[in-house]
Amino acid sequence: MQVLGKALLLRNNTKRGGMGIHREGVRILALLALVSVAVAVALFLFTYWVIFLTVAVLLVLLLLFVGHFFRRMVRSCPGLAGKVYSPADGRVVAIERVYEPEVFNDEVQVVSIFMSVWNVHANAYPVSGYVDYVRYHKGKFLVAWHPKSSTENERTTVVVRTEQGVRVLFRQIAGAVARRICCYAQEGENVKAGTEFGFIKFGSRVDIFIPLDAHVSVALGDKVRACETMIAEL
Repeated sequence: MQVLGKALLLRNNTKRGGMGIHREGVRILALLALVSVAVAVALFLFTYWVIFLTVAVLLVLLLLFVGHFFRRMVRSCPGLAGKVYSPADGRVVAIERVYEPEVFNDEVQVVSIFMSVWNVHANAYPVSGYVDYVRYHKGKFLVAWHPKSSTENERTTVVVRTEQGVRVLFRQIAGAVARRICCYAQEGENVKAGTEFGFIKFGSRVDIFIPLDAHVSVALGDKVRACETMIAEL
């Protein structure tokens, strides 16, 4: 297991634009590989070869799926001042004017991005600045596109204050399948747009809250890519 874990970690040291296994998936993939090998060996020794081959193919497909899900994409972000970049890969499922009660206590715009199991699930800071708020909230596991998932599901809230003094709030939201949110953001640190701040396991959603006077540059249904797609101008 240690050897496999090291091999998977080495894949993370890929050149810019390369792909590897995310650290959140190394242990899961290594454990799944060990269990798969044990099951395959048992079937090979104690059952018919047709059953062995069928199960072996299914196990290989499962390993490929899990490895694909936990892939880590290394990208560059322009990080231009006044620009808000997508914190996640996925599809824009909502652009609304809402009342945000946790931090702003005021009306703001929200852009919601839904991540399917086929998207890269690492999350990146949408803007550069100072992290002045990080909170984790326990909650339900409604489907990620449910209107109440933003306030009732398990979630983390992070706020970054830009150099221009504008606060941008982004929220990781667990879905019906996702049962664990990983957030690495810490209050008091200075961060750059495009650097990773977290990971959500399996289907999930990220909401970005911006001021009412910000210009949203994406439309409902648009596909976006973390670090690369500009979603708003402050």
